[in-house]
Amino acid sequence: MSHDTQLPHAPAPTALRNGLGTAALILGIIGTLSGLIPLLFWLAGILGLIALILGLAGKGRVKRGEAGNKGVALTGAILGLAALVLSVVGAVITFTAVSDAVEEIDKTIQDAAPKDPGGKAGAGKALAAGETTSYDDGLKVTVSAAKPYTPGESAVGHTEGNKAYQVTITLENTGKKAFDAALALPEVRAGKDGVTAEQIIDDKVSAGFQGSVLPGKKATATFAFDAPADARNLTVELAPGLDHKATQWELKVG
Repeated sequence: MSHDTQLPHAPAPTALRNGLGTAALILGIIGTLSGLIPLLFWLAGILGLIALILGLAGKGRVKRGEAGNKGVALTGAILGLAALVLSVVGAVITFTAVSDAVEEIDKTIQDAAPKDPGGKAGAGKALAAGETTSYDDGLKVTVSAAKPYTPGESAVGHTEGNKAYQVTITLENTGKKAFDAALALPEVRAGKDGVTAEQIIDDKVSAGFQGSVLPGKKATATFAFDAPADARNLTVELAPGLDHKATQWELKVG
């Protein structure tokens, strides 16, 4: 009588789980390459962080005997860390470049913006008769002292019982461009109450400046104004052009 001898079966080999290490290596390589381009710092940071986590997890599997690609997992983790470092460097470079570009654009806009030719005018202090104010575009304005004026019979703007005064205004162009003097019209107030002194128009005084003042030339015009009989001063305010600040002159009368 024979007996069959049964031998114990050998345990089936456990399949190695190398996926984490492999994924870490692939993502680490892509992240590191992305980090070499500063504008892709965000992609390098994301991929580097994932690669570092997967590489460390893959290394843990190797220690437990669940995976056999220790070198691959370790390399993936190292590349992930490198990608993270490159992402930080890239972010600094990118933000610095953007900041410099914005500053350069602002500077270009400021340089291209029209300059305010107001210059020294409009400083908040009234000038005296005969004093000159200068603008950055080379224009100079001088207002003379006020002198009594006798309006003509056909004068417009004079009220009976009031007094009339004449003021001479000189525009001198020391700049490089012609200046349009048509808008250089003075506004005048009289007395302590600052009532508007109406401009007198007749055949002996100017209604205003005409034409342009060329570089190196002057233009002079005499204006007449109506003021209350008890006025002791005239305040002459003049802004020669739309881009010029107004300046005031305080003239004594009476």
